[in-house]
Amino acid sequence: MLPAQPTHKPARVVVVEDDAAMRKMLVNALEADAAYKVVAEFSEGGPALASIRTIEPDLLLIDLGLPDILGIQIIREIAAAYPKCDILVITTFGDDHSVFSAFEAGARGYLLKGVTPEELRRDVRHLRDGGSPLSPSIARKLLDRFSAEKSEQVATSKDKALLTPREITVLQLVGQGFSYNETAAHCKVANATIHAHLKSIYRKLAVHSNTEAIHEGRRRKIIQ
Repeated sequence: MLPAQPTHKPARVVVVEDDAAMRKMLVNALEADAAYKVVAEFSEGGPALASIRTIEPDLLLIDLGLPDILGIQIIREIAAAYPKCDILVITTFGDDHSVFSAFEAGARGYLLKGVTPEELRRDVRHLRDGGSPLSPSIARKLLDRFSAEKSEQVATSKDKALLTPREITVLQLVGQGFSYNETAAHCKVANATIHAHLKSIYRKLAVHSNTEAIHEGRRRKIIQ
């Protein structure tokens, strides 16, 4: 079945991929759909970056492992200069650093090589419709990271709940180098009250000194 004829002007596409066979597949897959027009293709990042600034594409398909400069650098610069350009990574790199760096730089989708022309067209349509196409293993990485961050936030909240607001203030002041007298004056309480607060802090954090309490408080993100 032939792709439906677009009712709008075709999206202008740039492909940056150093592998000739892969680049040809990407170009042919998109040119088979009248909704897209490949206006430029590059095998290196430098010429691509220089030309993209004048082409101003609607869609950028890019590999990360380019022979001259990092694909991440191109993503970052194009995302900053042309925020309306949809950027789709298609690469062999599925490690955490590559994935998270690409999204932090401005990528809106991330596919691992091996995608078929039909899958590519489907994912590009999803991207152009406002979605974020992801290979299954990449989606799992993002979910795992979200779950880990959520667990850390919950743990931090529980740690903060160990101490009363006044105890957190005392620990924060001591951690900033305030003496007991200065801390007592700041909190408008007697020195003995500060000592009582510190004793409670030691017990709750299972430590035995100011240094240990400050270290543990920072480790648990109770204080800055």
